[in-house]
Order: sequence, then C-alpha cells, then structure tokens
Amino acid sequence: MHSSRLIRVLAAWLLGLMIAIAAAIVTVTLVNTHMFGPHQQVESYLEALRQGEGERALGLLNATVPDANAALLDGPALQRATQGVENIEVGTPQPSGEDRVEVDVTYTIDDTAHTTAFLLEKTGTEWLFFNQWEFVPSTLPALEVSVINQNEATLNGTRVVMPEGRNQFAAFYPTEVEAHYTSEYFAAPAQTAAVTDRQQATVSLNLATAATPALSEAVTAQLKTFLDSCAKQTVFQPANCPFGFETGNRVAGPIAWSITEYPEVSIEPFNGDWVISPLTGTVLLETSLQDLFTGIIEPISVPQEFGFTARLAVTDEGITVTPVVEY
Repeated sequence: MHSSRLIRVLAAWLLGLMIAIAAAIVTVTLVNTHMFGPHQQVESYLEALRQGEGERALGLLNATVPDANAALLDGPALQRATQGVENIEVGTPQPSGEDRVEVDVTYTIDDTAHTTAFLLEKTGTEWLFFNQWEFVPSTLPALEVSVINQNEATLNGTRVVMPEGRNQFAAFYPTEVEAHYTSEYFAAPAQTAAVTDRQQATVSLNLATAATPALSEAVTAQLKTFLDSCAKQTVFQPANCPFGFETGNRVAGPIAWSITEYPEVSIEPFNGDWVISPLTGTVLLETSLQDLFTGIIEPISVPQEFGFTARLAVTDEGITVTPVVEY
C-alpha cells in the first residue's frame, strides 16, 4: 500500500515537474520571441527615430556616419524626417545565413509603398536563456543637396550651410527629407526625397532658386523710374537713354515722349550671379515737323521699339539696377 502510494506521489511530482519545465520552455520561447527577438530591436530603432533620439538610433543600428553633414541625424530635423513615413509594419524575421536574420519593414511615403530590409545577427545570450540580437554594422547613406546661387538652405525645418551651393548630409532610414530655400528676393520650391536603404545610391535634391515676385517688382519699379525720366526729356535724343529720333526737318512743335510698353523683367542665374535678361519696350514720340523745302508743318506720331540691358546688384543694403545703354 505504502509503495503504490509513493509511486503515485512520485508520478504526480514528475508530471508536475514536466509541466513546469514545459511551461518554462514556453515562457522562455515567448519572452525570447517578443521581448528579446530581432524584431524588437527594429521596433526600438524606429521608435528612436520617431522621438528624434539620433544618438540612441545610431547605437541601435550599429552604424557609422559617413563624411557628411550630420544636421539630419538628431532632434527636430530627425523627428520631421519620420512624419511622412506611414503605415509601418514590422515583418517576421527570416533566416539569412548562420545566426543572422532579415527583418522587412513595409511602409508608405507620399502614398508610395516601400520596403526596407534590416539585417541582424545573434551575438550571444543574456541570463543563459535569452538571445541577444544586434544590427549588422553598416554606414548611413548620404543625401546630396544643391541650391542655385545660395550658400544655405532649409532641410526638414533646419537651416544648413551650403558652401558654394552644395553639401552632403548623412541620413537615417527610413526617412523623408524635404529641402527648400526661401528669402525675400530669392526662393526655391520644396523638393522631397525618400531615404529607404543602407545601400541606397546617393540621393540628390536640386533646388532651382529663382527670383521672387518681390524682387521682380522692385527691379521693374526702378526700370520704370529710369524710362519715365528719359521720357520727360523734351529732345530728340534723351541723354543716356535707349531711344531717340533723327530727322532732317525742322522742329515745329513741342517734343513729347511716352512709354507705351514697359519692358518685362526676367531675372536668371548666370555664372554664380543673377542677371537681368535683355530688355525691350515701346515708346511713342509726338511732335510737329516743318519740311525744309515746302515749309509745310505736319504733326507726327512715331511708335518705336527700343532695347537695352541692365546690371543687377542685390545686397543687404538693397537692390540696385544700373541701365546699360549702347549707342
């Protein structure tokens, strides 16, 4: 009796032990999968990007920074870079060689679907049971930005220097970078680029700076003042002006000039500077002439096209337009 009872107790104990061991194995497996799995490293990295914690993101990614400007790697610029990354889904780790897995992250940027593959490797265990996973070392990609005739730009809300109109910027992935240039007299529309892969070829953003309406209006105003001053001169050849009139007859009445069409201003980049394209307009001369042979006096009204150029200087002190008239 006593021996059979002992056997039953021992069997129950062994069964309980087996159940406990099985439960422990299941627990370790679940914890390994959900708390210490490679996908957890990926999620932690993505969260660091969203928080703008560049130092933590760089450490988690196990990446080095290329020889490039680091303005996009931390703080508000980094946070803004992640705002356009939407519908993020972290996939199931897939084997990719000995002790390595690949984790695919799918997402959209500007409604375009992208996939970034993260490569991780098992580097050991923690507390005897839990796997340690780290990103395979890599180098961050670089973004090349250019801006016409300017030495600065704005990337993701942060002003950056652009020596001779060009610079390179290291960038995390997946992110979206927006670049633009804006000032009172010159501006370049925003351009965006998606940075999606560690092995991505250099992405370029080219900012096409152009004159703002404010600059065109200021230049037009100065040119109008110049031409109006020419039109006020009551002579056939207004001094230092782009129009004039020649006749072999005698003047028999007041000389009156009027600008009927002012030049349309176009400001273009050239050789690292800004130039005003050649200018054309129309003027009307009204007067009376006496024929030297017949003595007849007749009123005349003569429309005339004219052309000239002008030099432009834009400085902190203001805008200077210098007409250039060739005879």
